Formats: sequence, structure tokens, C-alpha cells
Amino acid sequence: MDIVGGRKFVEVPGGKTHELPPLLLRTTPRAKRMEKVVGMATNIVETEDMIPLAPLDDAVSEPDSGRRKLDLALHLADQYLGFIGHWRWGDSILEWIRQCEITFGNRIELRNLLHTQIWPHAGRSSFVTLLQDKEVPTQGVALEKAVGLRLTFRQPPPISCFSNQFLFYLNDSVASSAYQTWAKMNPDPVSSLPPERFTFQVVDLSTPD
Repeated sequence: MDIVGGRKFVEVPGGKTHELPPLLLRTTPRAKRMEKVVGMATNIVETEDMIPLAPLDDAVSEPDSGRRKLDLALHLADQYLGFIGHWRWGDSILEWIRQCEITFGNRIELRNLLHTQIWPHAGRSSFVTLLQDKEVPTQGVALEKAVGLRLTFRQPPPISCFSNQFLFYLNDSVASSAYQTWAKMNPDPVSSLPPERFTFQVVDLSTPD
């Protein structure tokens, strides 16, 4: 077992580099859905009275009020599309982890690395750490948040299912709590996978909605 900067790494038998299954990303170009999402976000702004009524002596003109509502709807839509982007990354990562577990199970030199009865061992969260260690380009997606949101939502709900409080303030804490709970399902100590011993491709399968 190697210890680097306080982190523990499992010892992979032999000296060769292991090819893991490709990470198949299924993301959607944001612009393709923007108009529809903004329309639904506008309904949220209207129904939740997110623009407070101005006092009579400080009335806001109708065009100004309309612009404020549109700006808020655009902000809500942007937050929701960010949620969708993270969820899709999380969905792709969990499927990749499942494929990696199959690969580990089929290779004698890797088979025992995930067994919790053996120390040191790696857990499922070790694959997320491996993605971070390999510096996989994410275009701003936080991997732990992405996995946490996928663990919370089996399918991505439409924007109408969310409160503005969730989209503005709560999604980060919900995702973080879900990820940390999932990561602790394996008994400690969970060790990392040495990034220099593994390689894989990242393939973007994005298609417009």
C-alpha cells in the first residue's frame, strides 16, 4: 500500500497498466432546450410570486416588471439546465462504475481490490476519485455533485417539480449529502486506485433532444 500526502492507495499486483471500459457521456446541448425550459420557469416565477408587489408610491412600470420576471426565469432555467447537466454526468459515471466492477471481477489481479474483507481495499467512490485524479475534463461539472444528484433522482424531473429554493439554494447540499452517504457505504478505510495503473477513454455520445 502506498501513502501519498495522507492518501492511501491500493497495491495493484504486477506492473502493467489496466485498460478500463470507456466512460460514455450522454449530455445534451443546453441551447436545444432553453426556450421550453424558460417558458416553464416563467410559470414558476408567476405561481410562486417571486417578484414582490411594489408599494403604490414606488410602483414599478409594467415593462420593468416584465424584464425582472424574464431575468429571474432565465436564471431559474440556467440553474435547472445545470442540474440536468450534472445529473447526466452522474448517470454516465454510475454506469461506468458498474462496467468497471465487472472488469475488476473478471481479472484475477484486480478481483480482490474491491473486497471489503481485505485491507486495503477500494470502494465504489474510489472510481470517482480516479476520474478526479486523471483530470477528466468536465466542463465545469462537479463530479461528486453529479453522482449525488443521480443517486437522489433515478430520472431527471421536469423543472415544474422543483421549487425555486431547491434550484437556487438546496441542490448542492442535497447532492453532497447523498454522495457522502453513498461513499461511506463501504467500511473504512477505503483506499484510492493508483491513477498511473489505469487508463480509459472518455467518449461523448451527446445528441440533440
